[in-house]
Amino acid sequence: MRTRITGISSMATRLVLAELAGAWRARSGVEAVFESVGGVDAAKRVQAGEPFDVVVLDADALDRLIAGGQVLADSKTGLVRSGVAIAVRAGSARPDVSSEEALKRAVLAARTIGHSTGPSGTALLKLFERWGLADAIRGRIVQAPPGVPVGHLVAKGEVELGFQQLSEMMNLPGIAVLGPMPPGCEIVSTFSAGLCAASEQPEAVRALIEFMHSPAAADAKQRHGMDPA
Repeated sequence: MRTRITGISSMATRLVLAELAGAWRARSGVEAVFESVGGVDAAKRVQAGEPFDVVVLDADALDRLIAGGQVLADSKTGLVRSGVAIAVRAGSARPDVSSEEALKRAVLAARTIGHSTGPSGTALLKLFERWGLADAIRGRIVQAPPGVPVGHLVAKGEVELGFQQLSEMMNLPGIAVLGPMPPGCEIVSTFSAGLCAASEQPEAVRALIEFMHSPAAADAKQRHGMDPA
């Protein structure tokens, strides 16, 4: 009987994990299935005791699960580094975002500014505070619901200037990706995998994590707009 590994992750790594799970099944015969949801919800479900084998989250969120005893500390393995990109609706004006000062101007000029839940959104709000713009733009900030890509709101015209990981922006219809955050204000998250303490097949899970970290997985990560961690 084949082993079946079940995992949960945040949305940012949904596509790359699906590809890596397929590659692992072809290589090992072991099926791995990941459910991808909002990162906050994923962490809450692991904390609540849902029986997953492996979890892939922002490194800080994974550390909290380790501290709570839901993930084994010695299993934490960096998988990808994922940078935030900037997008507008397809066909609309494309503001200059090539420098920090240019991006500030674009943010001030935007009617609405969208960000995601989780660490990248928190980091963006801290950047606005550092710039001294938080109060001026507070009423124009839109947080996407958990699990909903910011790009969907941009494509529908609900957000004029959207910020989220490139991996979640690059394949969405109806938007134009302007590029990454400019030098001096990059927002990069590291997503890591961990073995859930509740797993009954730790050896199989560790083998999967080792594969997802290995050089054999690098091309898939880069195709999905990420760098190996």
